[in-house]
Amino acid sequence: MSQILTVTGKRFDLHEPDANLIDPRDITHSLAHLCRFNGHTREFYSVAQHSCMVADLVPEEDKLAALLHDAPEAYIGDMVQPLKQWMHAYQDVEQWIWERICTRFDLKFELPASVRHADLVALATERRDLMPADPAIWDCLIDIEPMAETLRPWSFTEARLTFHQRLMDQLAIEHRRKAA
Repeated sequence: MSQILTVTGKRFDLHEPDANLIDPRDITHSLAHLCRFNGHTREFYSVAQHSCMVADLVPEEDKLAALLHDAPEAYIGDMVQPLKQWMHAYQDVEQWIWERICTRFDLKFELPASVRHADLVALATERRDLMPADPAIWDCLIDIEPMAETLRPWSFTEARLTFHQRLMDQLAIEHRRKAA
C-alpha cells in the first residue's frame, strides 16, 4: 500500500500522487506539526514557521513558492539532509510530489533563486538561534549571513494559523494576478 490518510480524510498515494488531492489544509496541519532538524532544536520549531520566514525574505512574486517550498514534507515527512542525500528513492518521491504541488498551485517546478537563497538565510538564522553551539562549518552556509533579529519559535497553534492565513492570502493574490 502506498497511500497515506491525510487530516482532511483524503487517501494520498505517494507512488502516484494526484495534484487534485493536494489540499492547503493538509499542508498547513502537517507542516505546523513537523519540527525542523528532526526535532533537535532547543525548542519546538515548525517547518510551517520556517516556510513563513523564507517567504518574508523573497520578493512578492516568489512568496507562494517560498511558502510551499517544503510542502512535500507534509506528505512524506522531513528527512535530515545528510541522510536524504543517500536516499535516492526518497528524493524521487519528493520530486514527484513537488511537481504535483506545482501543478496544483500553478508554480514552476524549479524554485526561484530568491527562494533558494532565503532558505539558506533561514537555515543560518535557525542554526544560530535554535541549535546547540557547535564550531563545525556548514559548507552550505559559507558566505550566508543570518537575519539580524533573533527567532522566537511559535507554538503549533500559532504556526498553523499564521501559515494557513498567509498561504490562503497568497493564493488569493496569485488568483487575482492571473485573472487580471
